[in-house]
Amino acid sequence: MTLQNDAKTEGFRKTGPSDVRDDAATSDGGLADDFFDAKDLLRRMLVKEVADKPFSELSAVAFDHQGATLIGHTLLDVIEEQGYGLDDFDAVGALTAAAVPLACAMVHAAASRGQDLDAFVMDFVYPSIKGPSIKGKRVILLDSWLSEKSYVQTSSLVTLRNGNELSLDFGVVKNEGAEILAVASLIGGVDMTEPVVKVVNPADGEAHELPFIEVFKESELRGQGQS
Repeated sequence: MTLQNDAKTEGFRKTGPSDVRDDAATSDGGLADDFFDAKDLLRRMLVKEVADKPFSELSAVAFDHQGATLIGHTLLDVIEEQGYGLDDFDAVGALTAAAVPLACAMVHAAASRGQDLDAFVMDFVYPSIKGPSIKGKRVILLDSWLSEKSYVQTSSLVTLRNGNELSLDFGVVKNEGAEILAVASLIGGVDMTEPVVKVVNPADGEAHELPFIEVFKESELRGQGQS
């Protein structure tokens, strides 16, 4: 997404923590160029955040006033590039607590584009959801960092291949009457040749393949995938 440096972008001021703040902002609080690329600015912030860390919930970026805006618009843009425009899905569901600010950012970004988008979060205590009803809605499941590695975090237990957390979430959302279109993640920890997530609905044992949409590859942010 490309935004113009006018009154609408005054919120992108250089006031946040220097360790994740993008360096493209000018000293007077504006942006270095008349036009800027949201995904590229977000990539720079994430590179700083994940440096020397095996895993991060990305809170320093997700709760930053600049980072949150960049996250919301970048997720919408990348998901649309994969064939799911705002007219194609009705809600986005946070798989973990770490994904909650991402889902909220998408709601606000959609609203700024004149579109309605709901959000919900998986109930981490009881197998259900929290948020507006998703019955009959088309949804995309969302996390901050989906990885093959079995990271044990207090609020981010979902992995792509090890463990069945994602299959359980799939079953819960299906039980709520929603149609699941895809799984999206701000960072993907597995460089897949075929971006597909396989889940098994624990309610009926039926296997499903869901498109996996990753905004950034982990290897890209760690400097291994840059050209």
